[in-house]
Amino acid sequence: MSIAARSLRFDDDSMWIELSDGRTLGVPLAWFPRLLHATPQQRLAGEISRSGLHWDELDEDISIEGLLAGRGDQTKPRSEAA
Repeated sequence: MSIAARSLRFDDDSMWIELSDGRTLGVPLAWFPRLLHATPQQRLAGEISRSGLHWDELDEDISIEGLLAGRGDQTKPRSEAA
């Protein structure tokens, strides 16, 4: 059985994800600069899918698997993307 997000909320410093297995995962917003610098309205526009979280306007995708593994933003800066 794969673990999925059930709900998503934010406070000033963290993103909180309630998981399908009953755990609640708190993740520092500092791990995801796009979310850290987003407005509260932009953060709340996140969509929950079977594999993770998505914010269309912010071009942000976060996998539950990655969060459980302790991984933050894996996006390489544009200067390294070549």
